[in-house]
Amino acid sequence: MRLVIQRVKRASVTINGELSGKIDHGLLVLAGIHSEDSEKTVDWCCRKISKLRIFEDDQGKMNRSVMDVGGGILIVSQFTLYGDARKGTRPSFIEAARPEQAIPLYNYMLTKMESIHNGAVESGEFGAMMDVELVNDGPVTLIVEK
Repeated sequence: MRLVIQRVKRASVTINGELSGKIDHGLLVLAGIHSEDSEKTVDWCCRKISKLRIFEDDQGKMNRSVMDVGGGILIVSQFTLYGDARKGTRPSFIEAARPEQAIPLYNYMLTKMESIHNGAVESGEFGAMMDVELVNDGPVTLIVEK
């Protein structure tokens, strides 16, 4: 699984003009699911997201997690994170999980995150064309892989 985690002041996802998910301060997580991922992979990633200390404490050091600051989490599926553009000009997505595998894992990720996170958990829609808006905070952006 490949995650792009961005600390945001706010973020939202809209599908066909309809708001699908919205958070105030917290984390925007773009989630790419690999063909070899499992529920065990998702469990590890959800724990990592919830405990990642990238919010500032009273001394201005990144020492607090999204749970510590009461932030929301917006999770958006993004198979293009597994786009391989090393050869030619058209990316290959061979490593990305097929929808029949990825959809259940994405839904599992949402359920798992809701069960461990004490704040809002919002989402996009797997496979939909989405408009994602965000205001980076910092900016702080990390890539996490499992």
